[in-house]
Amino acid sequence: MEIIQAKSAGFCFGVARAVKMAQELAETAERPRMLGSVIHNRHVTGQLEARGMRVMDAPEEARPGDWVLLRAHGAGREVYRALEERGARIVDATCPKVARVQRLVEAAEKEGRQPVMIGDPDHPEVRGIAGWCGNLLVFSGPEEAARWAKSPAAERAAGVTIVSQTTLRREVWEDSLKIIKKECTNLKIFDTICDATHTRQSEAAVLASQVDAMVVVGDPKSANTTHLTEICRRQCPRVYQIENADELPLGELSGCGKVGLTAGASTPASIIKEVKKTMSEEKIQGEGMENFEELVEQYTNTLNTGDKVTGVVTAITPTEVHVDLGCKQAGYIPVDQLSDDPSVKPEDVVKIGEEYELFVIRVNDVEGYATLSKKKIDAVKVWENIETACESKEVMEGIVTEENKGGVVVSVKGVRVFVPASQSGLPRDAAMTELVKQHVKLRITEVNRARRRVVGSIKAVQQEARAAAAAEVWANIETGKRYTGTVKSMTSYGVFVDIGGVDGMVHITDLSWSRIKHPNEVVAIGDTLEVYVISFDSEKRKISLGVKDRSTNPWQVFMDTYKVGDTASVRVVKLMTFGAFAEVVPGVDGLIHISQIADHRIEKPGDVLSEGQTVEARITAVDEEKQKISLSIRALLAPTPVPAEEAGEEA
Repeated sequence: MEIIQAKSAGFCFGVARAVKMAQELAETAERPRMLGSVIHNRHVTGQLEARGMRVMDAPEEARPGDWVLLRAHGAGREVYRALEERGARIVDATCPKVARVQRLVEAAEKEGRQPVMIGDPDHPEVRGIAGWCGNLLVFSGPEEAARWAKSPAAERAAGVTIVSQTTLRREVWEDSLKIIKKECTNLKIFDTICDATHTRQSEAAVLASQVDAMVVVGDPKSANTTHLTEICRRQCPRVYQIENADELPLGELSGCGKVGLTAGASTPASIIKEVKKTMSEEKIQGEGMENFEELVEQYTNTLNTGDKVTGVVTAITPTEVHVDLGCKQAGYIPVDQLSDDPSVKPEDVVKIGEEYELFVIRVNDVEGYATLSKKKIDAVKVWENIETACESKEVMEGIVTEENKGGVVVSVKGVRVFVPASQSGLPRDAAMTELVKQHVKLRITEVNRARRRVVGSIKAVQQEARAAAAAEVWANIETGKRYTGTVKSMTSYGVFVDIGGVDGMVHITDLSWSRIKHPNEVVAIGDTLEVYVISFDSEKRKISLGVKDRSTNPWQVFMDTYKVGDTASVRVVKLMTFGAFAEVVPGVDGLIHISQIADHRIEKPGDVLSEGQTVEARITAVDEEKQKISLSIRALLAPTPVPAEEAGEEA
């Protein structure tokens, strides 16, 4: 007997993401909690509890400082608010597909439209979505939808926005829509059934129609597992829904020729593997195993253009790659259909013996071959990744390839992403060419697959990183703490220095011990400075920084270097009516009285000296208590000789 496993069985993207986040939280957080089970699977929940994760039934159970995981099903706005008010730290594992539905109903209510959902009103996902608007109507199927659509309430609605539970059966959604479309106008319809759910259900239906019995693995509380069972029972008379290998009805399965195996989106791969292993060990399986694709191929007479197929590479030549498709047609991939990169070698893209999903470009039944493409499939997957990244707000990476009108273009996994100048992260007057060929991180903000238009933001990632860095600075800042910063801007009274997400102000008097008129005399924008915190105000978000080395006392440096009677090279820093101030050492000035500037009478200091000029002067007096210094240029000048005639007359 054969066991045939559906390809799409087990964790979907949203569930896998939520479980991974829960595992990481359980391993790293001091008090990890989850609000309800992260997914509908007791096995997974049990493993997390064994690692220290505890389940909360309500936000009110959270304590300040607790890390609380919001499960894949999502939660309403009030849950976020309640957790924040209690001082809990939120880890949001809401499935991106569910989060999109939350945004849709929220937007519908703001627009004055009536939000309507087709789904199970008691399901946690639906209850969470209802928490994002005040008047969500939930109908479990076409009968309830029909009653409302024909009611006066539906007639009064200014507009209707319709969404679905992500795990809803496709036929329930379509039957409900037919009725609402007949009765209501001004509709906005969003098909929010998860693609993975639809694929899983379609495969299960096909598989169930070709086997003697079906085994559906999943938690009894899982809605998508229950729906899989319902779908399979329409196609197969013997369907068994089990939670794990212990529940396998081995005796009833022993007489079956073929047994199909599928699993709900909340079922771990380990449980599926254990079920399959148990069935194999009990001799339910005969000579060989067969996967779902092979079963479908048995009932397909030929390939068609546009099909997606799976094949194994059998040979690689300089011009093409040969593929075994397991059917009557031979397959080959032209080199130009391997990758978007024309310089790549075929052996770097595919390997002999490896299996790949491919797209059928053309079928030649006369000659018995099919032309295939790998890059088309890869492009579809990339677009799916881009769309998922947009919904989940995942940070992507790419290379800036060109400057475009109003912004730049970033290549992200081969997809052109336009980044407007306002989202480039550069100052307004900066040239966009500065970014070309740079590796950047960005967030996808808009995807229009039909128009092949993708918009992104580098600035959003930079702001997030800066906000995180700023939070780190404010959490650990203290007076006297030193930072390495970058000069971001300059004024006449000082400079602003970025110390890692936060700008601090260095006043001109704290830039240097020397007396300066403008900061540009000692620093320039972009310079790296070693600064320390003079003071800070956490509430006003202000930081005062200094550059001067306060461990070095300029007066002490002067006292250790000079004494009365010494000669020093001094720099004139300020001219006054009564004399000039000159810098002896950085931070210490002395006064040259007007009577000590020259050996003859002068009207004003500017007649002889200019600011910035360096001259030789003698230290004539030092007042240690008041830290004042007297200087004299005249003391170093030779006496003016008296003419002989004048000397004789005087005699």
